[in-house]
Amino acid sequence: MTTQPIKIKYFLNNKFIESKTKKYMECFDPSTGVVTHLAPQCTKDEVEAVILSASKAYPAWSATPASKRIQVLFKMKALLDKHLEELTYIVASSEGKKWDEAMGDVLKVTEVVEFACGIPHLLKGESLMDVSSGYDTVLFNESVGVFAGIAPWNFPAMIPMGWMAPLCIATGNTFVLKAASFVPQAVMRIAELWVEAGLPEGVLNIVTAGRNEAEIFLKHPSIVGVSFVGSTKVGLHIYKTAAANGKRVQALTEAKNHAMVMGDCKLKRTAKGIMNAYIGCAGARCMALPAICVEESIADDLVALLVKYSKEAKLGKAYDKDTGLGPIVNKDHKDFIDNWIETGVKEGAKLILDGRNPSVSEECKDGFWVGPTIFDHVTEEMSIGREEVFGPVICVKRVKNFEEGITIMNNNPFANGSAIYTQNGYWARQFAARTHAGMVGVNVGIPVPNGIFGFTGHKQSFFGDLHAMGTDGIRFFTEQKNVTSTWFSEQEEDSDANVDTWDGTITSMPEEK
Repeated sequence: MTTQPIKIKYFLNNKFIESKTKKYMECFDPSTGVVTHLAPQCTKDEVEAVILSASKAYPAWSATPASKRIQVLFKMKALLDKHLEELTYIVASSEGKKWDEAMGDVLKVTEVVEFACGIPHLLKGESLMDVSSGYDTVLFNESVGVFAGIAPWNFPAMIPMGWMAPLCIATGNTFVLKAASFVPQAVMRIAELWVEAGLPEGVLNIVTAGRNEAEIFLKHPSIVGVSFVGSTKVGLHIYKTAAANGKRVQALTEAKNHAMVMGDCKLKRTAKGIMNAYIGCAGARCMALPAICVEESIADDLVALLVKYSKEAKLGKAYDKDTGLGPIVNKDHKDFIDNWIETGVKEGAKLILDGRNPSVSEECKDGFWVGPTIFDHVTEEMSIGREEVFGPVICVKRVKNFEEGITIMNNNPFANGSAIYTQNGYWARQFAARTHAGMVGVNVGIPVPNGIFGFTGHKQSFFGDLHAMGTDGIRFFTEQKNVTSTWFSEQEEDSDANVDTWDGTITSMPEEK
């Protein structure tokens, strides 16, 4: 018996509403290839409706004391804990992350919600009495208005409901989200939990939509800022367009993260770390490790270990807890990765482990699979070593020494993450100081920061001024206001000395004698 796909509804005023659109996008279980859901490509009117809802909710929510707003977040944290297994299954069965990776996706939501629970402290401003005689200045951090989020498919819980929503909501703003049409199931379920936690109507609204409708967020007068995660081409367009329309923007984009592998590294431990870093989440993360610069003295031994450990990764259903590598999100992306592998072959890179058409179980034969793939002797003339593949593919670049490796790494236009594997403190310190990347690992292949720190990509991996999460995230969703005041006594009321002459100058220079 074939089960009919479930039509997903969009989220408006704490209710799920069926779209009037005739356009729907298929959502798959990537492990089996079965279509499980249909995501609406919401109409222009429906996008306008969620923005209007958020605009109407903003005055009351922003006026709600921070100490009361966080009561919702405390309840939300408890609900995320309670529904962890359920949410993990949703992520695994819709995006393809293996079980522990899918759970990590959800736990990163909880992590930022916990951080946002400290918003009364994080919003505290600054003050100074007698900034000039009789004048006091207080700086406040205030909410801004309605923010829009445009989320990618590769982290369907963490990015929209971790990086974006908690800090936006906690700081007193309202939020409209364009969820990724491939994988909206997780955010829709988490939206239900926000309602259960007591979030008022209109504070959070969610649609799935095409690019034309998403463009509304970039120009709409009620939207004050846009948070985006996705490709560099789209991110740059969003940054230019939204900024030209007077909006603040944070656009987190592509990466080609590199690791430096020094000859003194702990070889087996390093090989296992690199293997997990390049095949984890099937390579579909902007902090994956798709390229390594390896000192020639150990390159043969390291590559042999990488092949050995990669071959041991068990491909299987994402929601089976013993799976070592899950599927690709859909056929289009699988074909994209396969084409990149073919490009690497044509460019002359040595394909020593080919992950195309891997062996899987009969029940997974219609799923979307690419196994671990290793290219050796990759040079800078090869695009496979420079551009983002977003799959379980790693490029080995053999270098003579640290200087050659750091030069190759820093010549790349992207600068999200980088890592060095070494037992030498001098080289580790040199690397941390000289790498262009914004997130750096020392013997850590995926140096993703905890939610209390910012996600600090650089160069063409980020467009904007304030990053996601951490104190940057707080600043992105707030604006500052200075209030300077002075007060008069009854005796001073009629005195000319009380005429307001404040011009921001702390004091005048003393007269020369």
